Amino acid sequence: MAQVLIDKEKCDGCGYCVNGCPQSVLALDADGKAEIIKPEACEFCWDCVYNCPIEAVAID
Repeated sequence: MAQVLIDKEKCDGCGYCVNGCPQSVLALDADGKAEIIKPEACEFCWDCVYNCPIEAVAID
């Protein structure tokens, strides 16, 4: 099954993936990095991947 993956080393906390997700699957954690908070809501639309300017988000 597919899943959203976030490379915490690459993530700079810009929030584009969070704001681009129509299902509110992502949020910024206490360190300002993207994290998955509602994986069950993900529809695999790829908006988070397309909105990340540094390619820190992927779907596998």
